[in-house]
Formats: sequence, C-alpha cells, structure tokens
Amino acid sequence: MKVPRIAIPEPNSQDSEYSARSWPQYAQAVEAAGGLAVKVPLSASPATVAQLVASCEGVLLPGSPADLNPQKYGEDAIPACNPADPAREAVDELLLQDASNLYKPLLGICYGFQSLNVWRGGTLLQHLTTAINHEAGRTVTDAHLVEIEAKSRLRRLLGLGTRGTLSVNSSHHQAVGILGDGLVRAAWSPDDGVVEAAEGHGDQFLIGVQWHPERTYTENRAAQGLFQAFVDAAAVWEPRMISESVAD
Repeated sequence: MKVPRIAIPEPNSQDSEYSARSWPQYAQAVEAAGGLAVKVPLSASPATVAQLVASCEGVLLPGSPADLNPQKYGEDAIPACNPADPAREAVDELLLQDASNLYKPLLGICYGFQSLNVWRGGTLLQHLTTAINHEAGRTVTDAHLVEIEAKSRLRRLLGLGTRGTLSVNSSHHQAVGILGDGLVRAAWSPDDGVVEAAEGHGDQFLIGVQWHPERTYTENRAAQGLFQAFVDAAAVWEPRMISESVAD
C-alpha cells in the first residue's frame, strides 16, 4: 500500500506560536497512521496551494484560535466572536473544493469541522452558553461525554463496540448550528445537544469532529482508529473522472 500524502494547512496566519505548537501534532498523528503530512502555507499563492493539494491523496483541516467570518453564513459577528483569519479561510476553501471535486478523503477537526460545515452552506452557533464547559482547553483530556450515532461510520471506525459514548477533550466556544448540505449528525453532547461530529452521506471519507483527537493520539484508541481510517482511505483513493464529480 502506498504512503498517502495528506495536505494540512497551517492552523493560523496571525498566531505563529499556536501554529508552531499545534501543526506538528496533526502531522505526527497522520504519520503514525502511515501517511505523510504536507504543510500548506497560508502565505502561499492560490496556484501553489492548488499544486500542493493536487499532489495529495487526502485533506486534513486543523483547529485554529480564529473564528470563521459569520457573514459567510449570513450573520453579523457578536462581541464574543473571535477575529476571522481570511488567509486560513481562503486556503481552506481551495482544499475543500479540491477534495469535493475529486472525492478525496477529508477530515475536519474543531475549526476545520466548522469550516467544512460553513463551506457546505451550514451555520454556526457563535458562542456557546450551556452547562457543559466546551472551552476546557488543551490541558484537559476528558472534558465531557459525546454520544455517537449507532449507525454512523464514525461509531464503527472509533472501535467502540457496543459502547455508545466517548469521553473527549474540548477547546471550542463555537459549534455547528444548521448542518451543511450532505452532512449528517454523527455525534452530539447528550447534556446540551451540541453537535460534536458529522459525516457525509456517500462513500467518500468525509468526517468532521469538534474535539481534538490529535492531542490524545498516543494513548487513545478511538483517536488512533479515526486517524488510521482516514489515512487508510487516502491510501486507496483514486482520482475520479471530472464528469463523475460534477454529476454528483
């Protein structure tokens, strides 16, 4: 089996410390699962981004301290909304378009999940105010439980067996509101109903999770199962004919 190349954009164009600390965690999880992480600089030209993603068999959209521009889902920013990162949004859109056109495996994590949802026409909740602390932060490995949909692809690849819940970390203050086109809910917080994961309808590996499995990869079997399934899907991916992609 070939070693698949996975395009991973730099997390943020305005916080170099965050990007330097967080990007290697995604890369290490991908490479532990048998893939090769390919960094996509946010300062790169659209042509360079296109060339980089064209050389890859999968796309991983990481987290970010930024919030998506709410005008993209028809809202004005509220005071609690963090500043947007236009450079990250522009690169994400190019990667999302490539993955959609060519049916490449795609995994979105935290901000990356939200980016996927908005790109597909969904909305976000700009600030969560529930009894659950979704902003627990990176030092807390078990922030709250999520319920995994019994018939979801996510439930199978996490290796939970008959167990329907999973304890996850949590570092977000926004969440999916209305799901985007072609996405179905795969996990949620049972205590407040917040959407914690979604997946695509068809055969494409298309999953977004609100927690951070890259942070717990070395000791968490569910995180390992998610990255392994993603990298395995990229390893067997083959280009689709453009006519097939357009038809879908």
